[in-house]
Amino acid sequence: MIKNCSAAVSLPGGLVLRQARPADLDQIGALLSARGEPDDAVDHRLVVTDPDAGLSACAVVVDGDRVVSTATLLDEEVHIGGIRLPAGQVELVATESEYEGRGLVRALMNWAHERSAASGHLVQAMIGIPYFYRLFGYEYAIDVPQVLKVNSLPPAGGRSTLRAARPSDVGAMAALQAAAQSGFDVTMPHSAACWRWLLDHESSNLLVLDHDGTVIATARTTPPGGETLLAEAAARDEAAARDLLSGIAALAPGDPIRIAHRAGTVTGNAWQEFLDHEPRRTAEQYYLRIPDVAALLDALRPLFWQRLTAAGIDRTGRDIVISTFGAHHRIPVLANGLGEVVTGGALQSPGAVGGAGLAPDHLPALLFGPHGIEGLTRIRPDVYAADEELFQALFPPLTADVLSYYLPYR
Repeated sequence: MIKNCSAAVSLPGGLVLRQARPADLDQIGALLSARGEPDDAVDHRLVVTDPDAGLSACAVVVDGDRVVSTATLLDEEVHIGGIRLPAGQVELVATESEYEGRGLVRALMNWAHERSAASGHLVQAMIGIPYFYRLFGYEYAIDVPQVLKVNSLPPAGGRSTLRAARPSDVGAMAALQAAAQSGFDVTMPHSAACWRWLLDHESSNLLVLDHDGTVIATARTTPPGGETLLAEAAARDEAAARDLLSGIAALAPGDPIRIAHRAGTVTGNAWQEFLDHEPRRTAEQYYLRIPDVAALLDALRPLFWQRLTAAGIDRTGRDIVISTFGAHHRIPVLANGLGEVVTGGALQSPGAVGGAGLAPDHLPALLFGPHGIEGLTRIRPDVYAADEELFQALFPPLTADVLSYYLPYR
């Protein structure tokens, strides 16, 4: 039981925010379908009836017996430098149109963040409508992979069979995804619960390529009809990757295919010649929120130490100072590692003590994004480092690969 998150909260106008109940499910499903996608009701039931999530993962705002707003918090995990960071993801958010503008989503986000904190989450990640979730402390940080058009196809494969994934395939699919993500600095894999949901939900199809009883490739696709989006592709080798692409094309002959490109992976390399590599026209990024900067920096100390030693930088006896201007954080450098983070008050001029300064809304991009501190200093006036060698070693540009319940391309 999550403390302080299950109690009902009174809101203005006689509304009440509380944990969802079994009797609410039909109304929640109808609300999600009306305000989002028809399949959202199915997805919601998969989550709240799962033993790893359950109804406690969902909250509603009710007007009497009527559900007028809802949100659900999923448990995730972000991996960086061998460190596993517990994370939350808010999904399945919807409000009746006549109740919009009354702060109900803000109340639900507060509930989700309190529950997330009580669960030990150090970050929250999400896919969301442009700008809106910045109002709740989220900032754009991690690039969404570019979607590229397929302009030619490999020849049809041999004895492999493309089929719908089964529960018994989860271990093989997870292993293929782990191999695909191994080349990235920041990853978010599917949780065990998410694999179960993906097998049954209707917003995408989970496919595997089977060769003599062994799963050698996998992907998610949108349902057939008009255009196929192929995402989360992973394969044992390039031959399997080509067979996967030709097999998916055969499911809807003549329909255009777009691919979420995973650069540097087996499938990304195998499909290079078949894709139209257009320059990215618009920025697409995942949101991240850091609820407790000191707690996250503390969890990342082993990674920072690894980066310092790899760069051959010796700062023994001196603190690493990072200021977000309204507060600052000192990390003592000891002979054999980094000491616990010490947080202090406002520090407007961290350069005077050899530190780095950055506005707090740039911190997610600094810790998880593709620019690193060197890139951010070129595009953000309120990001700078007095000791460039030190902070470029601590905060390099990072590659990332995120697997989420919902594809960010729908």
